[in-house]
Amino acid sequence: MIAGGQIRTPRLVLEPVSWRDMDDMVRLKADAGAFAMMLGGVRSRQQAEIEMAEDLACWARRGIGIFAIRENGRFIGMTGLHQRPDGRGMGLRFALWPWAAGRGLAREAASAVLNVAHDAGLQRVVAVTRDTNIASRTILGGIGMIECDSFLRDGHQMLVYESIRTARHDPLPSLPPRRPAGRDG
Repeated sequence: MIAGGQIRTPRLVLEPVSWRDMDDMVRLKADAGAFAMMLGGVRSRQQAEIEMAEDLACWARRGIGIFAIRENGRFIGMTGLHQRPDGRGMGLRFALWPWAAGRGLAREAASAVLNVAHDAGLQRVVAVTRDTNIASRTILGGIGMIECDSFLRDGHQMLVYESIRTARHDPLPSLPPRRPAGRDG
């Protein structure tokens, strides 16, 4: 569910990132266990601040972007969409503290964001991960993304996943045709 930009799942609250999340984001992005395999790797505070400004601009331009993930009010990571710098389109990202991993929280958060993106009219969402990142590959496959391409980056084999939803699906079956009013035939 999304209300005022907030997404609630059974265990999590996702809120659009804001400057009040800066210290949490700086710590997360500086942690090798959480961010080493992300595009660009771990970040300095200055890099994280630049990215926060870019994330806020994405929200302003696109109406969607990066979310802070909280479980019981505690910051556990981030997920959301960003404009990929390689031109592949809107990319799904997620990173959690290593201590929060292994309970399906990344999958829960990423799935919620993917559904919100499609429900908002975004037809194609991509995600990129190393072929050796089994955890990310499992999450991406588990939320319905399909491997569609690969490329080499800095000596690593990268896999591209995509989710395409071209039309909203009506959850109700269509009604049978109405019989004309009048006599039974």
